[in-house]
Amino acid sequence: MLELSRENLQDLEGALAREWLETNGLGGYASSSVLGINTRKYHGLLVAAMNPPVERALLVSRVDETLIIKGSRFEFSSSEYEGEIHPRGYRYLESVRLDPFPVFTYIVGGLKVEKTVFMVHGENTTCLIYSIESLPDGPRASQVILEVRPIVAFRDHHALMRENSDASDHTVVKGDAVRIRPYDGMPSLTVSMGNGRFERSFYWYRGFHYRREKESGYPHSEDLFSPGRLVFTFEDTDTVALSFSTQEEPVTGIETLKENEIARRERIVDTPVANSHLGRTLLSAADAFIVRRGAEGRSIIAGYPWFADWGRDTMISLPGLTLASGRPDDAKRIIRTFISSMDEGLIPNRFADSSSGADYNSIDATLWLFEAVRKYYDYTGDGAFITEVLPALRESLKWHLDGTKFGIKADEDGLLIGGQEGVQLTWMDAKIDDEVVTARSGKAVEINALWYNALRITAEFCSDFGGLAQEGTYDHLARTAFDSFNKQFWNHEKGCLYDYIDGDHRDDAIRPNQIFALSLTFPVLEYAKWRQVIKVVQQQLLTTYGLRTLSPLHPDYRGRYEGDLERRDRAYHQGTVWPWLMGHYIRAYLRRYGRSGKTITHCFELLEPFVAHFADAGLGTMSEIFDGDPPQRPNGCFAQAWSVAEVLRTISEDLLGTIVPDRKALNRST
Repeated sequence: MLELSRENLQDLEGALAREWLETNGLGGYASSSVLGINTRKYHGLLVAAMNPPVERALLVSRVDETLIIKGSRFEFSSSEYEGEIHPRGYRYLESVRLDPFPVFTYIVGGLKVEKTVFMVHGENTTCLIYSIESLPDGPRASQVILEVRPIVAFRDHHALMRENSDASDHTVVKGDAVRIRPYDGMPSLTVSMGNGRFERSFYWYRGFHYRREKESGYPHSEDLFSPGRLVFTFEDTDTVALSFSTQEEPVTGIETLKENEIARRERIVDTPVANSHLGRTLLSAADAFIVRRGAEGRSIIAGYPWFADWGRDTMISLPGLTLASGRPDDAKRIIRTFISSMDEGLIPNRFADSSSGADYNSIDATLWLFEAVRKYYDYTGDGAFITEVLPALRESLKWHLDGTKFGIKADEDGLLIGGQEGVQLTWMDAKIDDEVVTARSGKAVEINALWYNALRITAEFCSDFGGLAQEGTYDHLARTAFDSFNKQFWNHEKGCLYDYIDGDHRDDAIRPNQIFALSLTFPVLEYAKWRQVIKVVQQQLLTTYGLRTLSPLHPDYRGRYEGDLERRDRAYHQGTVWPWLMGHYIRAYLRRYGRSGKTITHCFELLEPFVAHFADAGLGTMSEIFDGDPPQRPNGCFAQAWSVAEVLRTISEDLLGTIVPDRKALNRST
């Protein structure tokens, strides 16, 4: 259990930098700062995915909460306006803990008040439970009234709302529920209030201030409205509950829903990885990213709160989020989802935020698919599934050999080439207008490590599951790629790998992309050179929270990720640290130096700082990026799929030894 004390919470700036997250398996979520002050336009108590996992609508932004005790009013919620926080209910906050979802404890008016927030898995439903306990000489429950005023937005979660005359104040009260639908074209909201009552009181709040949006150079002020307030008494109980939902029928049995959700989450962490605090926390965090797509499909949200599902992120994250966490059926469904959307041999780089459409501007997403399929087989031994997907893998390779979108094609030397002016194809994909910030057209080092890996994987699958005629072809192609890679990519002067080759240009920037030549199932780099690569990466790129994207010795290095969008994009892959790369570094390190008590202890020590990180940004999860320069502040999405996934995977596979290393794969490169 993770808990923040009063000391943590009364440090206003520090507390506002910490955020909590609840998700529902559909792409919907609830989130805010630990003080309940929304600091982003994405923060809200109910962000509903109307076409899972996309078309996300922020319906309920927050609630104002007031205790009335013997006629005196105590406001224990908080909001920020330009230059002012009002009310300052956070001063009553004693602790915030994940148990397993957010529980807020207040001491107010002689009472201990606990508020629990959770989402119902598989529904766009957020539940709030309030319990009170009288302190010595405190008021009796019969003397306490709780008022909860929902403050709603009814907008796309990327947008902002302004006061307008289109908002309808019409509400329908039926039994113990209130139905609200202020705008045509938006979903209706059902507010279930149990033993409470609803009092109509339509009111606009003007000028909510979102400090994280302002820091990032975005519009940061919003108007929101409340349709009325919910009133609860505690005469016969010490607990009241309410919910916000897109379900038409009122939500009942909220306490039972809570117990069911606790039981579901306990099942999630019932794997060997959960034996450490780090592993158990990561297993809980992993659940947030696995979502439904369509009726039967599954996908992975790249990061909360603003990303949807991306092909590259999904395939990189799949082994850690699904296989290391004991969810192979989810892995299988995810692979099927993306293969079913394959076009000219490529899986989508990104599904659109709307109901249809996809972008295919990625040279590596599809190559990561081969690694994900191989990992699935390593964990499950499910040959029937390999037989099912093998034709799609072979078809994809055919497109890559003959030529597909964006100039992606196997060159005469057997290496994969790709690039198109103004299009970002590798994972270093920041773009400003038509400028690709980290332009890497030609033959990129990690792309060709993945290409060789895909050829070897397919050759072995053909041998084991049908396709002997093709096995020799893929084996020959792989040998050609291997020879060309080792002749062309080795930088003798620096003792490591060039980052990319474009015609006669060999880019000698020290970047982490070379680590994949050692870490994939089939390493492409000659074994004799591994130690030199690891040494260079260790000396210039390794940090407390992952690998830098560029050596600090390079003139283009940027050590701080801050400022407006352009400044941030120019730093995104020019020195910024990415935690997901730590998993591949550890795998490469252990492959070179072996799994011994000493090396395993060293690698666990590399991961230890993430335990403290669970409490300094997104509670119980991992950030997308960190600054390249000390003190390496967390930044970007506060909950990122591949950050969680790769640390989880490396613990399971590399440190605990869940998968015995594939000796055939390693021998290919010796």
